[in-house]
Amino acid sequence: MRIDLASAAGSPERPNEDWVSAAIPASGGGVLVVLDGVTPPRGEVGCGHGVPWFAARLGGRLTELSGSRRDMPLDRILAEAIRDTADAHRDTCDLSHVRTPQATVVVVRWDEAHVEHLVLSDSVLLLQAPGGEVTAVLDDRLDRVPREVLGSVAATDAFRNAEGGFFTAAANPAVAAHAVTGRTPRERVRAVAALTDGASRWTDTFREGDWAQCLAVLRKEGAESLIGRVRAVESDPARPSARHKRHDDASAVYAEL
Repeated sequence: MRIDLASAAGSPERPNEDWVSAAIPASGGGVLVVLDGVTPPRGEVGCGHGVPWFAARLGGRLTELSGSRRDMPLDRILAEAIRDTADAHRDTCDLSHVRTPQATVVVVRWDEAHVEHLVLSDSVLLLQAPGGEVTAVLDDRLDRVPREVLGSVAATDAFRNAEGGFFTAAANPAVAAHAVTGRTPRERVRAVAALTDGASRWTDTFREGDWAQCLAVLRKEGAESLIGRVRAVESDPARPSARHKRHDDASAVYAEL
């Protein structure tokens, strides 16, 4: 088994709001967890802890439960981790605020029989078959929100964690039911990769290569190299910036099973 991961802040003036972890439980198999904390707009969000604190709390709990509770499906694990994280600051913060700390989620867990996955919001999971074919597992609900809506904070918030909109892991465990989940026989998966949108933009925004080529960069050059490639494209003044940020926190993890 080989696991390679890297994460880089989008700006030296701001803390990295991503979270990446990998675990190899004593019982065997493995777990990958990737979160992309949602940067709030300037102003009151009802919580003084901040997004990095939230991502670390939620990511740590997801990693622990995914490794220790093989009897629980990943959507239940996500619900439990959200509930536990909310309980950690429920008495001091306004968790009903639409911009309470939140994050996108990718969890991958495997054993000798299966590879399980969960994706919530716009981080990306890649599954590579033994023959080399690559499948991207996406939660594309954010992409369905009209572009003109995403230009307004208030309009975007009306679609956030709402039916007909898109979902992130915040304070309500019920959003776990909206995650994209699945299970694949272990013999049909050679490698997996998970990317926050700061890293996946190499493919889905800048079109530098397709998902198979993106995974090939991870396999041959490593996660740090992929992020370096993204930064090089972002720094080209001739290229359009991605959404509202030219440089975003970027994280990637690759595992050969």
